[in-house]
Formats: sequence, structure tokens, C-alpha cells
Amino acid sequence: MRDTPTPMDPRGLPHVTPPAIRLFNTMTMQKELLQPAIPGEVGVYVCGPTVYSYIHIGNARTFTSFDVVVRYLRHRGLKVRYVRNFTDVDDKIIKAAAETGEAPVELAARYVEIFREDTRALHLLEPDFSPRVSDHLPEIIAIIQKLVDKGHAYASQGDVYFSVSSDEDYAKLSKRNLDELCVGERVQPGEQKREPLDFALWKAAKPGEPAWESPWGPGRPGWHIECSAMSAKYLGETFDIHGGALDLIFPHHENEIAQSESANGVTFARYWMHCGFLDLEGAKMSKSLGNVVRLRDALTKVDPEALRFFFLATHYRHPLSFSDKALADAETRMEYFYETLRKVDERISGKDFGKGPLHGDPQRFFTEFESAMDDDFNTAGGLGSLSGLFGMMNELTDKPPVKDKALVGRTLHALREDVRRVSSVLGLFEDAPDAWLLRRRERAVRERGIDVAEVERLLGERTAARAAKDFAAADRVRSELKEKGVEIMDTPAGTTWKVAPLQG
Repeated sequence: MRDTPTPMDPRGLPHVTPPAIRLFNTMTMQKELLQPAIPGEVGVYVCGPTVYSYIHIGNARTFTSFDVVVRYLRHRGLKVRYVRNFTDVDDKIIKAAAETGEAPVELAARYVEIFREDTRALHLLEPDFSPRVSDHLPEIIAIIQKLVDKGHAYASQGDVYFSVSSDEDYAKLSKRNLDELCVGERVQPGEQKREPLDFALWKAAKPGEPAWESPWGPGRPGWHIECSAMSAKYLGETFDIHGGALDLIFPHHENEIAQSESANGVTFARYWMHCGFLDLEGAKMSKSLGNVVRLRDALTKVDPEALRFFFLATHYRHPLSFSDKALADAETRMEYFYETLRKVDERISGKDFGKGPLHGDPQRFFTEFESAMDDDFNTAGGLGSLSGLFGMMNELTDKPPVKDKALVGRTLHALREDVRRVSSVLGLFEDAPDAWLLRRRERAVRERGIDVAEVERLLGERTAARAAKDFAAADRVRSELKEKGVEIMDTPAGTTWKVAPLQG
């Protein structure tokens, strides 16, 4: 009997059965099974920041969402090539540099480092590639030239424009009607394009602006062409997942598709994913509207991990309402998680509970987590499964339903390991519990003006009263501390305290 040959992929390598991950494809407006072009490997491109200022929390939500997408794909055994660009050549950068007196390139480089510092605080992984426009002018000029040669673009007095009418499929992502788009559109003064919907691929140099040499004279690239050039360089002319914020669908992503597919004659991206808006007091967060909360400012008011939890507690495609109360609730929830982990670590650290059965069915929580994440990266559902997991850990540490300490210990150890696996996907629970809880307390102490020395003095009095079995005095100290906003917790490892949440 002959052996059945191992299936091979197009490169002659053994076929890899992909995990059953379904994602919502904006192009088809339905959930589809992720089937990478190269089995076992996924190329992901996410539109990064235009580095002329601090990013706002709406930007941060988008980048956090795709950080989790990449983490989860890797968790499921896929090899991911993740690209997120920096737009460091742009009208907004030139304007901001004129206001500060810096050279545009220097201002952009400064904000690149600020972006990296702020996103590291949010536990965002560095992409495999973070290309900058200023480093990819040859690739950009080459794709523009290809479009000109194929009749999809035209030069006009030093500018180069893409001819929208040359692309029969234009607006297939946004599903917009071209006739309706043309209503009210005009060729603006200074533009040399033929039709109102045509968009710039190359802009002729103006006095005092950065410029590069090209076949059409000195100038700089338009906004949309950069992503077509850089994604092709690092992921190929066709790749798997293109992501970004919802407001990039039109015109940015629409124009990327038009210029890439017109130049290369193949599908640009196989799946399109878009992150929903973040609302501030009922309005979409937008720099143009002036209702912006910068990520850097938010991180002075809330723990970075709590902010990350706030983002992930809502499905990435859904709108998310931002408020001080929502952040406070997220931080309180993270405090509960870390207090639970501290109790569990105190119970199991350094102990060997041997091999044997576990209590109940602790594995079900991680199975539920993966099931939620397989369904369009549903972090909200995934976090829901953690409620059961942490609830079981608290039950086993506070009121164990069984007397077998080894059984309880093995079960807690298994649950703690599942938390670590979840952590690698969600980027949460990465700190030592004691360190996180101390940081949280220190910030709350500053905000509420609590005298730590006075708290420690009163705790000393309570300890002495308890040692003398003067429990009435100990209770009076507890009440006095409660009035100061301090909550006492007696644990097997000793007495600790935290700042009680504000009521109302």
C-alpha cells in the first residue's frame, strides 16, 4: 500500500492547515475564513501615523487593535510579517515645521520617537518593518512611472495625477457612486488635474519645501502612493490583510487599491479590516473638530494597561465612547485582576503540587477565549471568558469548594498559566502584580492627597491593637482609615492597603 503524499503549497513546501479564524472583510461586507495566500504565513499592512504631532487616543485604539490581531495570528501558529509605516513627508508636517522653526525631516523624526515611546507604554509590539516615506522615494517614483506608462496617470506642470476614470473598479471598497462623488467637486486653484476626482501622485516642489528629483521635476509624493509602494516592497504586490481606521476607507484606501491594481494588474489586498470610531461626548474624535484627547495626556490620568483594557473591552469594529468614568471603570477592573493574581501567586509560587487531576473544568475558559478570538478577533468576548477564569481563581483562593490542597494548587497553577497565555495575546497582565498595584496606589495617593506616613502610622496602631486583642481599637482605626479613603486588606502574607474607589 502506497503512502498518501503530503500536500504541498505553491512553493513546494508541506501544506499547513490554517486555524479556523474568520474575519470581517470590508470589501465584501461579510465574515470570511482567513485563507492566507501562502499557507501558514500572513502579510499584514496597517496605515501608521503622519508624524507631525502627538497621536490621539483614537489612533491608539486602532494601533492597539491591530497589535492584538498580529499577536493572535502568531498565537495560532501563523508566521506573520507585520508592516506599519510612518508618513514623514506630508503637507501637515511642512506646516507644523514652519510653526516650530524646525526642518520638516527633523520634526517628523522627533515625533516618530515620541510615537514609539507612547505606544511602548501601551505594550504595543514593534512591527517587523516600520518604513518611512523619506526612505522609499525610488520605490514611489517607480510605481508612479509604471502608472504613467500604462495610461493610468498623467504629468501636468510638474505634478502627476492618477486618472480615476481609467479605473473601472474605482470605489469598490467604499461602494460610493462616482456621479454623486463628482457633485460639488471642483479643480481647486493651483491644481493641474483634468478631472475633479483625480488625485495627486507627485507634487511639484514649492519654495522652502522638501523636494526630491524625479522624471517630472523636483517634488514630493502625494499621500496615497506611499502605502502602495511600501506594502509592495515588504509584502509583495498582493498580500493578505490591510488594516486601518474606518475613516481611511475613502479616499485613502480606495486610492491605494486603484493605483496598486492599475499598476500591477493583480489584487492588492485580499482582506480589508477597519477599526471603528472612538467617540468623545457623542462626537467622532477628530483633530479637525478640535475634540482630541492626546494619548500622552491620557496616560497621565490612567494606567496604560487600563487604557489598553478599555480599548479591548469593545469589539474593534464597534464605536467606543470615551469618558473619564469609562477609564476609571477600566482601571478598577484591572485592579481586580491584579489583586486576584497577587493572591494566586502568594498561594502557588515556589510550590510543587505534583501531577494529578484538576478541580472542575478550568480549561474551558481558555477554549472560550480562543473561540471568541477566532470569530473576527472578538476581544470583548475573549475578556468575557476571563470573568469566569478569574472568578474561579478567587473561589479557589478564598473559599475552596474542596479540601484537597494539592488539587486546589494544581488547578490554580493551570489557571495562572492560561492567564499568561492570554497575556501574550492581549498584552495585558504583563507586570508583576505587586508592582502594578503599587503604581496604581501611588497615583491614586497623589490624586487624592492622602498622607502615606499617616496611613502607615495608623496601620501600625491597628497591628498593635490586634496583637493585644483589642479588636474594638483595631476596628476604630479601620473606620478612621476608611474615612480618609483607605481600604485595608488582610492577606496570608500580611496587611496591605489601597485607595478606595470614589463613590458616585
